Amino acid sequence: MNTYILCIETSTKACSVALAKNGKLLALKESVDQDYSHAEQLNLFIEDVMKQAELEFGQLNAISVSKGPGSFTGLRIGVSTAKGLAYALNIPLLSIEPLESMAVGFIEQLPDQTNELLVPMIDARRKEVYMCIFDSELKPKTKTSAEVIDEDSFNKWEGYQKIHLFGDGADKFEQDFKEDKRVMVHKGFYPSAQFMTGLSDKKFKNRIFEDVAHFEPFYLKEFIAIKPRNLF
Repeated sequence: MNTYILCIETSTKACSVALAKNGKLLALKESVDQDYSHAEQLNLFIEDVMKQAELEFGQLNAISVSKGPGSFTGLRIGVSTAKGLAYALNIPLLSIEPLESMAVGFIEQLPDQTNELLVPMIDARRKEVYMCIFDSELKPKTKTSAEVIDEDSFNKWEGYQKIHLFGDGADKFEQDFKEDKRVMVHKGFYPSAQFMTGLSDKKFKNRIFEDVAHFEPFYLKEFIAIKPRNLF
């Protein structure tokens, strides 16, 4: 029996939707928007991938959503849409951590990495990022955390030949590690719903479902509203 899972990724500037059959990508629609226009794009992208795959919503077996950490607004939009679909279709809701799916997507593009570390990063403003460190077998070496990064942040991992930093959080550290030949910054890498397909299929098979009524995004940090300055 075939399993069709709709995957939604909105944790960063990238708005991405993928449809998978038995863990394999069938259709993908995504864009990177500096204005975070996910509210306008997401439902259109969902309709587009369903049309690409020539599937009806009633044929879906599960909805998978990026749970965070990441953009507070983006996560709320993605999770609320995913919960609404799962509830309306009466199908399971799955959640995937974007840092893990980023590591999966990155290693697919750079295979055969040995004795190296993968460090997906999501921008948390200024010098802070959400990050987790994985080895070349995609086993986490740290917990997901919010970290302030400087040129000494990876000194304790001296036993590894290379350390790959990627994601929109990594882009801002290109100059910090310019002289460090061991730490490599890969610019322009974003989370994508296509990286969620295999992880989602595995969770579905293992019946690791979320409670649709009570599931909330994994924000990691509390939202802090910034009061605008009175200019007059």
